Amino acid sequence: MNRQPNSTAKITALYSRLSKEDELSGDSLSITHQRQILETHANQQGFTNLKHYCDDGTTGVRFDRAAWNQLIEDVQADRVGAILTKDMTRVGRDHIQVGLHLELFRQRGIRFIALGNNIDSINPESLEYAPFINIMSEMYARDTSRKIKAVLHAKGNSGKRTTNAPVYGYKLSPDDKYVWIIDSEPAAVVRRIFQMAMDGMGPYQIARQLTAEEVEKPSYYFVKHNMTGARPSKHDLSEPHIWCGSTVTTILSRPEYCGHTVNFRTRKESYKDKNYKRNPKENWKFFPNTHEPIIEQGIFDTVQRLQGTPRRIDTTGEANPLTGLVFCAQCGGKMYNSRKSAETAKHKVADHYTCGTYGMSHKRFNVICSQHYIRTEVIRKLVLDAIREISGYVRRNEAEFVEKIREASTVQQAETAKAHQKQLAKNERRVAELNHLFQRVYEDNANGKLSDERYEILSGSYEREQAELKQQNAALQAEVDAFTADSEKTGRFIELVRRYSDFEELTTPMLNEFIHKILVHEADKSSGERVQEVDIHFNFIGNFDIPRVEPAPAPEELAEQDMQRQKRARQREANRRFYAKQKEKQEQEKREQEQQPAKIA
Repeated sequence: MNRQPNSTAKITALYSRLSKEDELSGDSLSITHQRQILETHANQQGFTNLKHYCDDGTTGVRFDRAAWNQLIEDVQADRVGAILTKDMTRVGRDHIQVGLHLELFRQRGIRFIALGNNIDSINPESLEYAPFINIMSEMYARDTSRKIKAVLHAKGNSGKRTTNAPVYGYKLSPDDKYVWIIDSEPAAVVRRIFQMAMDGMGPYQIARQLTAEEVEKPSYYFVKHNMTGARPSKHDLSEPHIWCGSTVTTILSRPEYCGHTVNFRTRKESYKDKNYKRNPKENWKFFPNTHEPIIEQGIFDTVQRLQGTPRRIDTTGEANPLTGLVFCAQCGGKMYNSRKSAETAKHKVADHYTCGTYGMSHKRFNVICSQHYIRTEVIRKLVLDAIREISGYVRRNEAEFVEKIREASTVQQAETAKAHQKQLAKNERRVAELNHLFQRVYEDNANGKLSDERYEILSGSYEREQAELKQQNAALQAEVDAFTADSEKTGRFIELVRRYSDFEELTTPMLNEFIHKILVHEADKSSGERVQEVDIHFNFIGNFDIPRVEPAPAPEELAEQDMQRQKRARQREANRRFYAKQKEKQEQEKREQEQQPAKIA
């Protein structure tokens, strides 16, 4: 071999790299083994001023590696005289990028040696096969990526997690690394975060609260306890108690806290990509009840609904918990809250809701819908009364309540649901039998035992029957699912009623747990009095009408109602006279202003 070591003033770079896939090949590719080979060869060939550059656990399909970047920086600073590596695959597995770097080394006059491939740039002929070696290396990387992706897809589709790193609040079981168990300390923080969300706090408010209380953030907790997936180099650990609103948002959106497994949230377009892209939710794989839950499903569902509505703090210093729950019954748009704090004791606090569609169109001089004005205190009183009424009814008549919910279901009886299940199983067996028959007639036709005409008749008949069975199964399964869902929702509402057995005021958590939406109709004044209808839809059960028998009003009550009616009538008449006088006064002032110039003239 031609021995021409580089100048002693320049570095002899000994580059080694090991990816996670290469680790499967054993000790022959280990970083320690590569360093020994390179150092021995350099000493034998008389190279001096040796410097090791090592990228451990880094893929070769990308070139944004720490040690490699440092090597290129030294090359561009003209500090490197020669580069030694075990083989071409250590440089990389992208034939275009490897070729560009070899050209850079040639232009800089740097000697490049790949021991395993007998490549030495001092002998130009040895470089003739380098492009073919690089292409084969890239094909190997592509094939390896394809195999790994196939394994992950098979694993994810079978219900196993595609990652062993548990989310914040869980840890790996000491008995089985594939099992998640609750980690008590962070689980308590997760429960508190969900409770604060139920109390009406937004993600950034929650983050500020946790920061003020100096609660350890998840990344710091993972590194501190040396948990699976923790990477100290990827996180700023200098401020262990600084929470971000995005961290809270992520925690609040994870179905894993209800005991479910979700796979395929992200994907890579190419094996060369560094960053993942989010998959649309319809492409996720969802597997329920795979581990012990930290959060109840009902609380999780309510929080997801709350996260879709921003709650801004206005001049009163707090957000209105009804925001996002009140809708216009006519146009379906959200109703906007308007609140102004009292400047003096003589004025009351203005707090009411109006239709957002009407408000926005009114500003553009194209009026759509109507105002639907209603005071917040009226809504709160109606909601509190509705919760009290339905809670009392459910506690007194639980069986009757369950039966009324089922009356609205497609399948009303459990016996019907069982019959549907039996029919589904029967149909599935027949579909499988038809598949077998279709295969037999196909084989008989291929072997000449069955004519083409007879084959078309039989196969067409089998396909039509199979299509009808599948269509029937889809309808039966939809009805069974609806029955199951209604039963589960009814049970969850009953549990909610039992939890709030005694209450005197409407709290934000109670409002969020009980109420799905509130529909406000426009006020009706046709009778001479302002009458306004409000529909209250509960979580799980919707707009439930409570059976009631209205007792005949007592004479005293009738007298009181008549007195109130007369009082309101007098007040309306007084208001009418007042506004008429105000209008007449304004018109008089306008006439006087119009006559003023005529007198001067």
